[in-house]
Amino acid sequence: MHTSTHTVLYDPDGLIEAELPPDRAPYECLIKAVLAWAGPDTLTTRDYEQIGLQLTGHARAVASDVRRRTDQLPKDNGPKALADVVLREAEGQLSEKLEGTVHCVQNRARTVRALYERLDRLTESALPAR
Repeated sequence: MHTSTHTVLYDPDGLIEAELPPDRAPYECLIKAVLAWAGPDTLTTRDYEQIGLQLTGHARAVASDVRRRTDQLPKDNGPKALADVVLREAEGQLSEKLEGTVHCVQNRARTVRALYERLDRLTESALPAR
């Protein structure tokens, strides 16, 4: 007899993910710390790679949120056009090979920051005018 405690969900449209936004605060702290690095490399290559992987995964999740919001906007919408530019730039950055360097990790941090800035602006523009 096989009993499983796991439930497999079929969610091809990402609706569950849309309802569960990632916890933003720890990543904002990580981004702030990574962008503050100015001196010589003090971590190992593997540490930088792990931080880069964390930022890459989070960037993809935030990009998914941005894409979901822009898909709801009309085609001739200014914020949609700006979001499309940010998404293209993010995809270009995230498609580059991950290197275990400060420079690479800082670029990933900047990508996440840009995606959050665009997501915030899309969220603000979606609010009803007072």
